[in-house]
Amino acid sequence: MTDLHVIGGGLAGSEAAWQAAERGLDVTLWEMRPQRETPAHITDKLAELVCSNSLGSDLPDRAGGVLKAELRRLNSLIMAAADETRVPAGGALAVGREAFSGAVTTRIENHPRITLRREEATIIPAEPTIIATGPLTASALAGEIGALIGEEYLYFYDALSPIVYAESINMDIAFRASRYDRGEQEAGDYINCPLTEEEYNAFVEALLTAERIELRQFEQEDPNFFEGCLPIEQIASRGHKALAFGPLRPVGLTDPRTGRWPHAVVQLRQDNVAGTLYNLVGFQTNIRWPEQKRILRMIPGLENATFARLGQMHRNTFLNSPVLLRETMQYRERDDLFFAGQITGIEGYVGNAASGLLAGINAANLLTGDPLWILPPVTMLGALAHYVCHAEPKTFQPMKASFGLLPPPEPYIKNKRQRYAHYAERAAQALEDFLGERVPQT
Repeated sequence: MTDLHVIGGGLAGSEAAWQAAERGLDVTLWEMRPQRETPAHITDKLAELVCSNSLGSDLPDRAGGVLKAELRRLNSLIMAAADETRVPAGGALAVGREAFSGAVTTRIENHPRITLRREEATIIPAEPTIIATGPLTASALAGEIGALIGEEYLYFYDALSPIVYAESINMDIAFRASRYDRGEQEAGDYINCPLTEEEYNAFVEALLTAERIELRQFEQEDPNFFEGCLPIEQIASRGHKALAFGPLRPVGLTDPRTGRWPHAVVQLRQDNVAGTLYNLVGFQTNIRWPEQKRILRMIPGLENATFARLGQMHRNTFLNSPVLLRETMQYRERDDLFFAGQITGIEGYVGNAASGLLAGINAANLLTGDPLWILPPVTMLGALAHYVCHAEPKTFQPMKASFGLLPPPEPYIKNKRQRYAHYAERAAQALEDFLGERVPQT
């Protein structure tokens, strides 16, 4: 017997299934891979990370760090797996991709109340359901969702960063360092490839003139890039210095050969536990693969790079959530239908998992008769849920964890570091108060 269907075995779906099962529900988790593949996934494991292996900042006074702290407090499956499989990344939480997805898959497969069904879901079940199919929802189910909601999808483009083999990086030029020496290892957690002004200028020009993969006709009619994951050539087209102030910013990184900050820096972050693979941070791209190899090998230190994966771009979809969803992650027109993950417009790996956690808890509460959770808006998860349900529908764009979503302190704190610390402390206390109110009184 199934109490709850969860469709989609990504971060959000895995988290949702786990939370509901931990609260006593018998859950069927639907995952169409390997029966049907997607353009972005490589393995059949659950919670596979397809864009980057970083889950963002883990510092306690950063927005991403606050959200992670909330998830740890709420016994998140995804955070437990991430903490077990983390790799060095300075103040960020990065994981070994295969180890991470393997850890999540093992936990799901071994849970006595979760049945993993390796089959494509082509209809929306009439029983209680969480849809967490992500931005690559298969066409049959996407059609069902479109028919149900009566609203048009919004579209954006997402892109994957290239990955290189560590042994092919020229460490006579590249150097290890974390920005402002904020790393776990003495030598630094990132590999940095420094560019002079001349090298930077040539690189930008190559990006601007590179041959790109031609979009299909229906994609050309809707060129809506998501601002948080722009292809690098798209950033370069916004101005000659855009990259130097973006993913190639050199601040806080001293080249040991010169003793100075370079004009620009390409950073590479460890991608697997073994340390044999590194991904180019912020280098999502839609340039044709032969051109990618040529241009990326213009980067000092990568002149002989061997690529484990080249960048690619694919079309992603998300709901117009402000007109469709409640802060509980419920569909407004059907109490026992929930949505979670990137399809809701919550961006970022941790944000996706967080929405799954909230949907899983609320689905369980709905079926057990407990009050559904609407988290305080001063918590990061509460603020994200509030945003996707109350943003302006006409201009709605995906949003990741940000202090800009939180109500400002009263009185206002001008010092940014002190203000961020206040946000973190306030969020933690609000979550404790919220949870305390739900402890049965004796």
